[in-house]
Amino acid sequence: MSETTTRTALRPTASGRLQAWLPRLVLAPSVAVSLFFVYGFMLWTFVLSLTSSRMLPSYDFVGFGQYARLMANERWWVASTNLMIFGTLFIVICLVLGALLAMLLDQKIRQEGALRTVYLYPMALSFIVTGVVWKWLLNPQLGIQAMVRSWGFESFEFDWIVDPDMAIYTLVIAAVWQASGFVMALFLAGLRGIDDSIIKAAQLDGASLPRIYWRVVMPCLRPVVFSAVMILAHIAIKSFDLVVALTGGGPGYATDLPATFMYTHAFNRAQIGLGSASAMLMLGGVLAILIPYLYSELRSRKHG
Repeated sequence: MSETTTRTALRPTASGRLQAWLPRLVLAPSVAVSLFFVYGFMLWTFVLSLTSSRMLPSYDFVGFGQYARLMANERWWVASTNLMIFGTLFIVICLVLGALLAMLLDQKIRQEGALRTVYLYPMALSFIVTGVVWKWLLNPQLGIQAMVRSWGFESFEFDWIVDPDMAIYTLVIAAVWQASGFVMALFLAGLRGIDDSIIKAAQLDGASLPRIYWRVVMPCLRPVVFSAVMILAHIAIKSFDLVVALTGGGPGYATDLPATFMYTHAFNRAQIGLGSASAMLMLGGVLAILIPYLYSELRSRKHG
C-alpha cells in the first residue's frame, strides 16, 4: 500500500468528525445557559454589590460601601447568629439521629424496608410543605399545645413559635425532621459497605456492640460523616423556603437567616445593593464548604 493510500485511509471521515463533535454540540446549549444564567448572574450580583443600587440597578460605584453598611446592620448580625445556632444544631442532631437510626436498621430487624421508607419519606417533601405542616403543629391554639391541654394538662406550654427567644429552635425541629432520614440513608449505605469480618473479629475479642460501633465502625465512616456535614451545611446556609413557610422570619425578625435577609432587602425594601452584598457573603459561605469537599473528593479519587 502506497503512502498516499495510507494517509487517505487514516484521514477521518465526515461521519467520524460528526460523531466526535456530537456530544459537544448536544452539551453546548446547556453549558451556555449555565454560564449565562448562573455564573453570569453571580458576576452581575457582585457588580451590583459595589454600587448604590436601590429599587433599580444603577452603576454608581461605591466600592465596598455596601459591605460596610451590611456589617453595621443589626438585623444582619441577628440573621448570622441565627444561622450559627440553626446550622450547628441542625447538623449535629441530624448526624446523631441519622447514625442511631442507621445502626438500628443495620441489626437486620423485621420490616426494615417499611421503616426505611417511613424515615426517608420526609425528604420527599419540599421545605414549603414541611414549614406549613409544622406551623400548624406548633400553633399554640391548634397544634401540640392545644392537644395536650385537651387531655387535661392545662398548664402545658409549647409556644416556641411565638416566642422571639425560642422561635429559631422551631426551624431546627422542622429541618431535622425532614433531613435526618436522608442522613440515615447515607450512614446505612456506609454501614453496609463495611466488611463484616471486622465486626466479627471485634465481637470475638469481647467488645460490646456500642463499643464496636464507636471504636471500629464510626472511624470507617469518616468519609460518610464528612459528606453528610457538607450537604447539611449547604442546606443550612441556603435555607429560605422553610423560614418563609414556618415563621416568615418572625416574630419580628427573630428567625431571620441570611437568605431571608437578602430577599427582604433586595426585593421588599428596595435596597438591591445591600441585598447583593449579603448574597455575595452567602456565596462565600457556600464556597467555603464546597471547595474543601471537592478537594477531598478529587484527592480520594486520585489516590484511589
